[in-house]
Amino acid sequence: MELSSVPQKKSRLTLYIIIALFAGIAMGFVLNKNYLNEENKSLTIVQASIDETNEALRVSTDSTTRGQLIEKKKILGKERGAILSARDKKVEPFSLLADIFLRLIKMIVAPLVFTTLVVGVAKLGDINSVGRIGGKTLLWFVAASLTSLLLGMILVNLFEPGIAMKLPLPDLSEDTGITKTALSLKEFLHHIFPSSIIDAMAKNEILQIVVFSLFFGVATAAIGEQGKVVIHFMDATAHVILKVTGYVMNLAPVAVFGAMAAIIAKQGLGILTTYSIFIGEFYLGLLLLWIILCLAGSLVIGKRIIELIKKVKEPIILAFSTSSSEAAFPKTMELLQKFGCKDKIVSFVLPLGYSFNLDGSMMYMTFASLFIAQSYGIHLPIATQISMLLVLMLTSKGIAGVPRASLVVIAGTLATFDIPEAGLALLLGIDPLLDMGRSATNVVGNSIATAVVSKWENSLGQPESDI
Repeated sequence: MELSSVPQKKSRLTLYIIIALFAGIAMGFVLNKNYLNEENKSLTIVQASIDETNEALRVSTDSTTRGQLIEKKKILGKERGAILSARDKKVEPFSLLADIFLRLIKMIVAPLVFTTLVVGVAKLGDINSVGRIGGKTLLWFVAASLTSLLLGMILVNLFEPGIAMKLPLPDLSEDTGITKTALSLKEFLHHIFPSSIIDAMAKNEILQIVVFSLFFGVATAAIGEQGKVVIHFMDATAHVILKVTGYVMNLAPVAVFGAMAAIIAKQGLGILTTYSIFIGEFYLGLLLLWIILCLAGSLVIGKRIIELIKKVKEPIILAFSTSSSEAAFPKTMELLQKFGCKDKIVSFVLPLGYSFNLDGSMMYMTFASLFIAQSYGIHLPIATQISMLLVLMLTSKGIAGVPRASLVVIAGTLATFDIPEAGLALLLGIDPLLDMGRSATNVVGNSIATAVVSKWENSLGQPESDI
């Protein structure tokens, strides 16, 4: 009885999110035509003057004239900045609704990764098993992550969904290029290994938390009977945090309403055309990713890949309808065991997958990051895009299967490559719709990974018959 009531509650939340989405669009339209009408008109005039000045600069050869044009451009830039600031101030109450929600989501990520991963590692037992199975698991995870990131990069370059946005750079910099940056060996190692787990949790350094969790989980298993107390405590704590996640998710409709109202108020309804294109292209990418993952899985487990997808269809639908792969975690674990995977393999690979192998989120990261760059007219050479892909490969490890966690990673990547973080506002309004698809993909990817590792460990038995 209790199990059947959960999906109904989750479905209502999804309905509320969709309602809030359209309510935000309606509110944004009203604000755009009335409350922000003066600012938007002034911004259009100023932007047209800036464009004319840029064109004059392009063709001018006289140094005196060029100096005057550059000075005029600076003045226009300051005027545009003042208008943008005034407009942002007017819609700030709506933007704050989304900001608060994002902060609450970030609050959950670190403890959820820590508790879930410790339980998964500790249940495996001896260090040799952890090393052997962990190596095979990470091999699959790295291959799947690279495939997902690369697919996102290829598709966004092919479709170029951000080109139609033509947004002005908020930093008013005349240099619209990208400063190439890469992690040094020292920075990379500092990013992986924590000096303090408390500091890592305070700063949401997820990769550092994952490293500590692995050590903690192995040590917990090594002390035997005493470790069981810790495992029970961590397991209970993980369930408490999942409950907190449910509470926070109840605020999602309010955040969606605020984000969408703010975006439409500033950009107008025309932005929805680009959004519809972006959403369609992203879901096409997810479909291609499903096909690639299933083909790769079939190389290991054969025709049983079809049976696997059928077996986990319920958690896939649950993840899609709730926009949370974490919500589908318990049911996925149960059904994978019914598929024939041993419980020790499932309890290790699946929690680790929720930190290391979120394939749908991975594809979204390159897709979204490059979409934002395109929206601001920032050209990124292929070499820079590949370095961004590698940075995402590192920084994304450890993000939990919680809605909007990937936005945190994207924000950090944008800052690294000097792409305006304000571009995240373009995505937050439609993020629930995108999150539905990538959450379902995360469940598919982790289910296939668990079945593959089970097969490699000769631990894939016959499925239980459905009653």
